[in-house]
Amino acid sequence: MIGSMNELLSLARSMEQDAIVGYIALAERMHDENRPDLERVFEALIEEERGHLGNVNKWLTEADLVSTPLSRPPDPLFDDEGTALVAPELLTSYRAFSMAVRNEERAFVFWSYVSAHAPSDEIRHAAERMAKDELEHVATLRRERRKAFHDLRRSGAMAARGDIAQLELRLANHLEERAGRSKGAQYDRLQALAQSARARSLAAKERSFGPLPTLDAIPEGMADNPLSLCEFLLDCYLDLGERETDEDTRLRAQGCAGDLIACLHAVRA
Repeated sequence: MIGSMNELLSLARSMEQDAIVGYIALAERMHDENRPDLERVFEALIEEERGHLGNVNKWLTEADLVSTPLSRPPDPLFDDEGTALVAPELLTSYRAFSMAVRNEERAFVFWSYVSAHAPSDEIRHAAERMAKDELEHVATLRRERRKAFHDLRRSGAMAARGDIAQLELRLANHLEERAGRSKGAQYDRLQALAQSARARSLAAKERSFGPLPTLDAIPEGMADNPLSLCEFLLDCYLDLGERETDEDTRLRAQGCAGDLIACLHAVRA
């Protein structure tokens, strides 16, 4: 429970700083991965969050308060949703803005909760103001996300529609090619993973899964990289595991996801 204006603004300041640190790390990674397009996206998000932080600092000054370390730091609301680990080929400006939108939405929900449980009118009004600011941020980022989506469509990067069975065959070929450059235990491991991929492909042809929006927007060049392909297929099976209503099909999707996690470890190694 937030008990004072000083605590509320100190918490707001901490949340904005967490977001800035997170976006800086992502911008640096995109720089290292030679993705200047996404580096610019995250740099824009950094500037956006710095603007939010400036507003909080201004509020602290106007209220004649000093930000103090929180006695109990909150669980971080900023979540990069695996962006720091996912293969850069799977990242797009649309996905980056989607992640930013969800972070701002979480912040809005948080401040709405604080407002509803505030111990005083002063704190309630302040939390309402924070929630209103976050809602404006959500609207801004949603506009950027729509622009990014249309840019993707115009560029043709989302033109190809995927098929799990075909993607699994492509993965099997990648694994067999890599096995051909290996020997000993590594060769055996990669060959076994390739056989599993072919078995999943055959099963998907014989008993198809339900519709999956993820397959409608395959990033350009993704299937050319075994690591990216592994991660994409894992996302597909995890989504299917959540969407499928038939218990047997859901369990099959979850089993395939487990296989892909093992495959990811081998490919990364």
